[in-house]
Parts: sequence; structure tokens; C-alpha cells
Amino acid sequence: MAFFTHQGARLHWRFDGKPELPVLVLGNSLGTDLFMWDRQVEPLTQRFRLLRFDVRGHGASDVVPGDATMDQLGADLLALADHAGVERFAFCGLSLGGMVGQWLGTHAADRLSALVLSNAAPHLPPPEGWSQRMKLAREEGMGALLDMVMPRFFSQPYRDRDEPFYHSMRTSFRAMQGEGYAACCAAIRDADFRSSLGRIDVPTLVISGSLDVATPHEPHGAQLVAGIPGARSVILSAGHIANVEQPEAFSRALLEFL
Repeated sequence: MAFFTHQGARLHWRFDGKPELPVLVLGNSLGTDLFMWDRQVEPLTQRFRLLRFDVRGHGASDVVPGDATMDQLGADLLALADHAGVERFAFCGLSLGGMVGQWLGTHAADRLSALVLSNAAPHLPPPEGWSQRMKLAREEGMGALLDMVMPRFFSQPYRDRDEPFYHSMRTSFRAMQGEGYAACCAAIRDADFRSSLGRIDVPTLVISGSLDVATPHEPHGAQLVAGIPGARSVILSAGHIANVEQPEAFSRALLEFL
């Protein structure tokens, strides 16, 4: 296990793939860890060296009390890339990772070769909903959110398949510390990239899920496509965590674009 400390948080990260290949960074959704990308490792490492990491408060990364900001999460990633010796990279982020991707596109476009925003939105109101979720996580723990979040993560058809990978993600969600989850809820609550999408000038792909109830293509993915110059879009038959529900189709869309 590799660790790196930035702004008071020890962050867990790892490389997969051959050192000579171009780097693709994968950014996790809220409430998951870097293992959410396991089904992409084999196909993607044929062409890329993958850099995966646990966002602060998630997985094996440190929990830092207090609310996180999108500036902080974006700075974490750039500092990690510097630490790993990666100057320029493609980035694919899902949900929370997609918001980090928008931050990169508007603040550090010179570091990006391409940008993929999956199941993402430039803004996710209402703030009161996020504040309520934060309160539950901090006071009652992640078990209090499990039955609300899993149907938002995964479509009913996927949950009916009862796959072991689904149960492993339920287990990791329940096991995480509520403080770390709540901190990143605050970053999402306070983020609004709507007015800055036009400044993203790197090749961009927007991936949406036709069964996604958390960030449906209309209005969220469509808003990204309309706002980012030249952005392309793909809609998969999947819920919010599209790379888990449709791993082959997701990897294929990613590779065809990149």
C-alpha cells in the first residue's frame, strides 16, 4: 500500500500497469474506495498506467474532521500527481470524481490530456438535503444511510442480479467513517461549476446512465454537454455507478474516446 500526505491527510493510492504507458487517473464517487474500479483494471492497463486513490475520508485515506471543499480535493489530486511524478494525465471521474474533474478542467487544464465526466453534475441542489445527510452520517453512522444510498447508486435490475461485487460495495460503504463521508458531502453541496463549464478546453466525454436516479442525463449530463465546448456524450444502460453495472460497455466507451 502506498501513502502520501497532503494538507493534513494521509492519502492511499496505487499504480497499475506498465510505467512507460501514459497515465489515466481514476476518481471515485462519494462513499466508495479505489476498488470500485477493479473491473476496469484489466482492459485499461492494456493502454494506460492507472493511478487510483482514495479521496480523503474514504477507504484507507485519513479522515480529517470538518467540511472538505472542492478546492481541497482538487489540490489533493494535483499534489498526488506531483508526488507520483506525473506531469500530464487523462482523468476519468465518476460522481464526486466528476466534480473533481470539472475543477481540474477549470483550474489545471494544462495538466490534462483528456477529461471524462461520468454520472456527474455541475451543481447538485438542494443544500439542505446534503446537510441532512451529513448530520445522519456524523450522528448515526453509515448504516443509517445504507438503504437510502444503495438504490441511488445502483439500478433495480442490477441489484436484482445479486452480484458479490454489489455486496462488497455495500459492506465498504457501511464500514466507512461517517465523518469522512460527511466532509465530502459538504464539498458537493457547496460546488457549482455551471458558470465555468465554458472554460474547459480539453477533449471531454460525458458518460451518463439511462437508469441513474442520482444524476440523470436530463438535466445533469445534458448540462455538461451543452456547457463544455466540443464535449461528446455516451448514455449507458446503467444506474449511478455505471462502471460497476456495465463494466465492459464503460471500459469500451472510455477506450474509444481516449
